[in-house]
Formats: sequence, structure tokens, C-alpha cells
Amino acid sequence: MSPLRIWLVGFGTVGRWLASALDSQAERLGSRYGFAVRVVGIANARDGFAYRADGLDLAAALAAAAAGRPIGAQRGARTWPSAIEGLRATEADLLVEVTASPPADGEPGLAHMREALRRGIPVATSNKWPVALRGAELAALARERGTQFRAESTVMSGTPVLSTLTEGLAGAVPVALRGVLNATANAILSQMASGMSYERALADAQRAGLAERDPAADVEGPDTTAKLMILSALVFGRQLRRDQVACTGITGVTGEQARQAASAGQRIRHVATLALAGPAGTGAVTARVQPEAVPAGDLLAGIDGVNNAVVCRASPVGEITVIGPGAGPQLAGQGVLSDVIAIARHRAMRS
Repeated sequence: MSPLRIWLVGFGTVGRWLASALDSQAERLGSRYGFAVRVVGIANARDGFAYRADGLDLAAALAAAAAGRPIGAQRGARTWPSAIEGLRATEADLLVEVTASPPADGEPGLAHMREALRRGIPVATSNKWPVALRGAELAALARERGTQFRAESTVMSGTPVLSTLTEGLAGAVPVALRGVLNATANAILSQMASGMSYERALADAQRAGLAERDPAADVEGPDTTAKLMILSALVFGRQLRRDQVACTGITGVTGEQARQAASAGQRIRHVATLALAGPAGTGAVTARVQPEAVPAGDLLAGIDGVNNAVVCRASPVGEITVIGPGAGPQLAGQGVLSDVIAIARHRAMRS
């Protein structure tokens, strides 16, 4: 079989991790999974899009990125000012989209994904907001074009929650979901349960590199909101608008509240909830993200530190729980790599 030709759009921490893995694990991917990879296109916002039909040198691109040089400055490569121009002018077998598009409109990542899917080219992505805002549309477009749309890393990074709930539970009807979906917020609340103030717990998370200098996306709830919207779109098949998710962050949780909950055998968790009314989940959707005092017997009470969890109720199976780490570029890269392998296997079976 000919190599899997990849467009790699996005060369931040996730993109670089993935490029390094594809380069260093080429022999293992071939022997274990039966496919070879050729990255023919590579792009970032600073340098635009570079393409070479016989494959780009990933080691050279990684070295250039580390030195602050253009990542696509390689002999024989053609270049375009933007990723979308390069995608429209070239060919590949797979789009790996690992940029970080903003929550306002999910662009330019959404345009990249639509371009590939409309041409019947599968997509693997870690880019949350395009999937949160238009996940149901993207999944439907993939089905219409007979291709694949995979976004494992958008929820719980490399922990396989989306594939578990969509493929492992294929045929079951999901009706409700609860989860702890943000590692930063959960780590802060875990520290507060032991008596630490919110401010000190946040500072510790920032020193550890877990929280950004501006932590609003994590502690005020937008990141969890995006993940809940993705689960609704891809697992439940119900697209939510952002204003349909009632959201309260953890900034109002005091150390005293956390200590009181702990002394009562409870834990405060930032809980995302999704429920469908009506028979077999055919009615209205209720979606919210908020701090909750979770009793000791609740599984979510035991989710500490950077771990995340999703508890999904589906008919006729009952409750299914997925627990695992939920943050970090290596984990996100691993989630994308698993999607690439799944797409390559599907391609091999079709061939």
C-alpha cells in the first residue's frame, strides 16, 4: 500500500510532539500497524503552508521550529501564505488539524476541516472549538462523503473517551452524562480540600505549568463547556450552542467551603452534566457546568488531581465510566496519533 500522505496543520506543542512521534516511530508504525506515513504538507500561522509531494523532512522542520526558522524552508517545497490556500492547492490522504482556534467562531480550524471533509479526506483533530461549535455538522459531512472525522484529543486528551462511547457502545442510546473534564480546575479543587486557599492552589498550578498565566478558560468554565458541547455533538448527536450550556466557574469556591465539604465526607468538583429528556433521549437537552459538593459514594468524588472522568448512561447498557489523565501536550498528541492509526487501518481495510 502507498504511504498515508498527511497534511499537518499546526506546529505548536501538540503538532511538534506528533511530528516527532511519526518520525521516530516510523518503523514501529509499519511493523505493528501496517502502514507508512509521509507528511507532505505542514503549516503554522507564522510561516504559512509548505508542501512537497514526496514528503517533507520532519526532523528538519522540528529543528527549524526549535531555532525559530521557517518550518517549511526545505529544498523542493512549494509554499502558500496560509494553510487554507495550501490545502486547496494540494492533495493528501488525511488532514491532521492541531491548531488552537478561538471560541468565537472556531476559525481558521473549522475552514480547514470543512475543506478536507468536502473532498472526502478524513480529519483527525485536537482543535476543540471548531468541534464544540460545529461537531454535529462535521460528523455529518464525514458520513455524507464516506470518510472519517475523529477528535479524540478534544476531550480528556489521550484518554479514549470519544471512541469508547461512539464505537465501543455503537448501537446503544446515550441518555445522560456526568463528568469532571478539566484537569486544572480539578487539581485546584483537590488542593483546596486539604485546606489550601484558591489563590495558593492556583499559583501552585501555574508554577507547575498546569494553569496558564491567564487561567480563565480553565477556572471560569469555557474549556469544560467546549468539551461538554463536543460530547453532546459526537456522542449524543445533538449540537449545542454555547449559550445553551449554563456555566459557573470555580473562582467563587472558598477554602472554607472546600474544607466544610471535606469534613462532611464530600468533595467539591467542577461537574459537567448533560441529560436528554423524553423516551430514549429524544427530548430537550439540559446542559450545565458548575461546582458541586459530591458525596463520598459518588465516583466523581474520588477523581483527584489532574485526572478526569466521564460517566455515561446509555440504554440498554447502563452506566459506563472512563477515567484517565486529562491534560498535557504529550497526551493530546497521543490522542491524535491513535486517531491517525485508526484512520490508516480503515483505509487499509477499504483498499
